[in-house]
Amino acid sequence: MPLSIQEFYDRLADEYYLIFGNWDEAVKWQGEVLDTLLRSETGRGSLSILDCSCGIGTQAIGLALLGHRLTATDLSPRSIERAREEAERFGVDITFGTADFRALEEAVEGTFDAVISFDNALPHMMSRDDLLSAARSIRSKVREGGLFMASIRDYDELLKERPGTTTPKVINTPEGRRVYFQVWDWDEDGRAYVFNLFLLREEGEGWQTVHYDARYRAVLRDELRDVLKEAGFSDIGWKTPAESGYYQPIATARV
Repeated sequence: MPLSIQEFYDRLADEYYLIFGNWDEAVKWQGEVLDTLLRSETGRGSLSILDCSCGIGTQAIGLALLGHRLTATDLSPRSIERAREEAERFGVDITFGTADFRALEEAVEGTFDAVISFDNALPHMMSRDDLLSAARSIRSKVREGGLFMASIRDYDELLKERPGTTTPKVINTPEGRRVYFQVWDWDEDGRAYVFNLFLLREEGEGWQTVHYDARYRAVLRDELRDVLKEAGFSDIGWKTPAESGYYQPIATARV
């Protein structure tokens, strides 16, 4: 039985950085890419931003380093603990809190110039009703004239072939090699899958393997567009990786 979303991220929090060749550099790179996109979409510099699925802070810290004012929440208490530790190490001031992004109205004070949810977090919602609940909750935190941005995997393309695995990523470090990949077990109807995350670390003459699993739903672009519209967003569009420089398609929506 796959782990619940919270259990998955609580367990992964202390090892999440290992899936990157250099997490510190990834934080800075993601901050720069998203900063450029936010400036292009809003025409403004420093913004108040809510990262409502912040994990250990990959996007929030990167944006805070560039002068944005960040509030960051996540369902996983351990991820938030780790994010606080990392923000302190980077020397940035971020307001953190534990919150389900389906219940932001009660958990987070105020509204923001922008709300973001990156790296395929929305597809953890396993029904359209849950996705709509998340979209309405997020909408409550975007001030008038504000922006919502979210990245998801390109399920419109992935569903054409339903790949069973990602390409293994080999990372060379002074401590030894790491190998990261996922194995995907699709439901029969192709609309959801269990993803099995494997991380192998070279230790001496052997290897240590850790495995985590949870579920995603294949959210198509038209479905997300319709849900965001029903939740009260307008001017909904998409940025491809070629357009944004980010590694997943990005949905943009306005209030």
